[in-house]
Amino acid sequence: MRRLFHRAALAAGAAALSVMGLIGFYGKSLPSSYLLSDNRGLAVDSFFAVTSKNSHRTEEAQDVKHNSTLMLFDTFPIKSVTADIIDRPMLVPCGEPFGIKLMTDGVMVIGLESINSSCPASDCGIQVGDVITDIDGKTVTTNQRVSEIISSSKGRACAVTFSRDGRQRTATLTPVYSGGTYKAGMWVRDSSAGIGTLTFYDPDTGAFAGLGHPICDADTKQPLPISHGTVGEVKITGCTKSEHGDPGQLLGEFISPEATGSITANVAEGVFGRLDECPSDEAALPLGFKQEVRTGEAEILSTLSGKEPERYKIEIENIDLSDGASHDMIVHVTDPKLLETAGGIVQGMSGSPIIQEGRLVGAVTHVFVDDPTRGYAIFAEDMLISSRSGQ
Repeated sequence: MRRLFHRAALAAGAAALSVMGLIGFYGKSLPSSYLLSDNRGLAVDSFFAVTSKNSHRTEEAQDVKHNSTLMLFDTFPIKSVTADIIDRPMLVPCGEPFGIKLMTDGVMVIGLESINSSCPASDCGIQVGDVITDIDGKTVTTNQRVSEIISSSKGRACAVTFSRDGRQRTATLTPVYSGGTYKAGMWVRDSSAGIGTLTFYDPDTGAFAGLGHPICDADTKQPLPISHGTVGEVKITGCTKSEHGDPGQLLGEFISPEATGSITANVAEGVFGRLDECPSDEAALPLGFKQEVRTGEAEILSTLSGKEPERYKIEIENIDLSDGASHDMIVHVTDPKLLETAGGIVQGMSGSPIIQEGRLVGAVTHVFVDDPTRGYAIFAEDMLISSRSGQ
């Protein structure tokens, strides 16, 4: 009898440790805020049953916010969370290519060089990646304007205003004479252009979302701070196939110099702005909230030739719901046609919308260099929040 009691106690202890371990795991891996379309409670797509128990609700503007507790097996509390109840957005999935033209907010320093054994820009503390907005009391927005101001200084010290890591700084730069003019010893960039893939069009606002990641400078690898930008119509003229260790890319060209929309934001979740009209013939789909996304079959819309997107089969292999996750999903291309034509994911497909069970759930963002059949993806919910954040 004593032996049976001892075994039962050990089993109970092991079960308690297992539950505690699950509570700790879900506490770290599940987010602290959610979107819902009704007040019936929260259910997270996970291996073990995770639901919510509402404690109270508040009303802010047009939204209803619930403070809830996530529960394991409807019994054990995991963590306190908030859930915003909204009308489930209806979004038009795109997959069409689009042209991007950006003008930076100031000029970005992309390189430093020595002039007569010194570098004036580096000597005063300027670094690659800094964004210069003002020199000698004059606003700068183009490379040419920077050259004009530095040249006209005649070697006189100039006050430089720039930003780094979101903080504004000042420095005193003294140009040096070389090659018939005065120079600062820095290379700067004022614009960028390229192509990407549209993720969705929001018929309620006229807004669009694309790429699923920011446009970064080719040299500094940092997001370009934009003052303004435009969207143009493009067509895909070719596709360089991805191979192990060598990602391919889509090749395209602008069809017309006329802008078809404007770009208002270049942030971590993608490129956002407004379009003159809906670019897609696809029917609007309901947004899939991040807790509803599951591993398994899905489709992407992407354009490998011309302007018309096609549907291709993929598998969502991994989902990371945790706050601050580096990447939300890992996807695997399984479609034979896409594998044959592109080798999987290629550069330029970033933004290709992911559709699962009739809902828009995400967008492709990056290709794995060592395995181009796989790549990262972002939740569509996060892109929608960013697209509406300034409204």
